[in-house]
Amino acid sequence: MTEPFSFTLHARDGAARRGTIRTAHGEVATPAFMAVGTAGTVKAMQMRDVRETGTDVVLGNTYHLMLRPGAEQVAKLGGLHKFAGWPHTMLTDSGGFQVMSLAKLRKVTEQGVAFQSHIDGSRHMLTPERSMEIQGLLGSDIQMQFDECVSLPNSRDEIDRAMRLSLRWAERSKAAFRGGDGQAVFAIVQGGDQTDLRRESARELVAMNFPGYAIGGLAVGEPQDVMLRVLEDTLPDLPQDRPRYLMGVGTPDDMLQSVARGIDMFDCVMPTRAGRHGLAYTRYGRINLKNARHADDPRPLDPESTCPAARDYSRAYLHHLVRSGEILAMTLLTWSNIAYYQSLMRGAREAIEAGRYADYVADARACWERGDVAP
Repeated sequence: MTEPFSFTLHARDGAARRGTIRTAHGEVATPAFMAVGTAGTVKAMQMRDVRETGTDVVLGNTYHLMLRPGAEQVAKLGGLHKFAGWPHTMLTDSGGFQVMSLAKLRKVTEQGVAFQSHIDGSRHMLTPERSMEIQGLLGSDIQMQFDECVSLPNSRDEIDRAMRLSLRWAERSKAAFRGGDGQAVFAIVQGGDQTDLRRESARELVAMNFPGYAIGGLAVGEPQDVMLRVLEDTLPDLPQDRPRYLMGVGTPDDMLQSVARGIDMFDCVMPTRAGRHGLAYTRYGRINLKNARHADDPRPLDPESTCPAARDYSRAYLHHLVRSGEILAMTLLTWSNIAYYQSLMRGAREAIEAGRYADYVADARACWERGDVAP
């Protein structure tokens, strides 16, 4: 038997929080960035290297895995941890966002969402019950309620409708959850950019007593100040003793600003997608390795990094790989980016414990603003 799912707060600095999530597959130090492993793989990476960056938790995607290779197939092969070679904590999203953004000819009803696969046009029905069944077959440690995410900006009526539907689906998701010891299902607060709807969603979900709460429906086109306002309006209504997860965010600055407001967990495709397109995230800001000015630059991305990809290869070599279309460019830059995101979160945890989080954020932003200077 494993220990029950738990969350422990160790330190606060203002609203910023330092904690530990415990699951059936280990501990997650928070604030945490979750590497996105959409189809059971963090693109261009081996899982052992993902772990070496300091990653405690990887995210898998219900929509993609249900379509290929199929949740039942993954279960037959031992579950997603074994299938992907990741024996540590895994979180799966509900599939709701991808159904809304990727699927063809979707139709939303009270029951769920009927849609056609973006891969082969096959027809499927995803409901709260089926989403939880799929996540159970995958065997993830943290599973997400099925919800409807609408784009921003949007009409108040549409935001209100989707929020209330998501509340009803939250009840059904919680009832359908069949997790064992060390597993948990999280609720998702919706409500767009409408303060009263966000607060109503949060209060209703808290009354359902979930082990953790996510803020969904952001990073969908709204400016940063809107996102931060939504957090400031919503987080006071969530319990202090449960983890808070901001879905799909974000840039390094988005994460630091959100931690300052009380967020504990993040996921985003940005560092992996950027790495596949020649863009490095570093403590000196973003570096576009496609640019010709890097062709003669013997410096590494960061000589002080613990990541070999950032420390041991020259910018000239990385530029050459990117311009040549070499697969190694994708691997090295993805590796470096994930390592940077993890170092940013590690520094945030240390700063919160030391009571100097505001200084940490100011120092990081000042370094980004100075730009690509000689280390």
